[in-house]
Amino acid sequence: MNILTGVESTELFGGAVAPAVAHWVEQARKVPREHAAAMLWAASLSSPQSLPIHYLLYKLHAGLGELDQAQQAARRGLEAAAQAAGLPADWRSVTPGAADFAAPGAARFWLFTLKALAFIHLRRGERALAQALVAQLDRLDPTDQIGAGVVRALLRQSEGAP
Repeated sequence: MNILTGVESTELFGGAVAPAVAHWVEQARKVPREHAAAMLWAASLSSPQSLPIHYLLYKLHAGLGELDQAQQAARRGLEAAAQAAGLPADWRSVTPGAADFAAPGAARFWLFTLKALAFIHLRRGERALAQALVAQLDRLDPTDQIGAGVVRALLRQSEGAP
């Protein structure tokens, strides 16, 4: 299902995508994946509060194995979502009850992006940071609605690996 037009878009981002952002995404779909990033970064610069663009950027770069760019896009998305949800800028200082992380919108996207950052850091070999992010996810989402268990399982599998 299309993340920008289907159920996932509403559940993750809390609503429809702005027409200007949808235009950039449509243009990015018409070029090879490795060239789409430039269009999505342009969209990010023109609409820095657009959560879907950050999501598409970190998913695209992670899928291409470009983990530095994926991390940058995820961090920008986390910042935009924190601002929109009224959360502290430092993810470590967010406490349970600071927002309704189960409701569609910026807070849920923030939590989802925190999980993405944990995965990116794990893929970069930064286990300690990935573990800290998963521990925060466990505090904020004790019933694992966002799916941090996947990253947790990958951390366990990689134990003992350099």
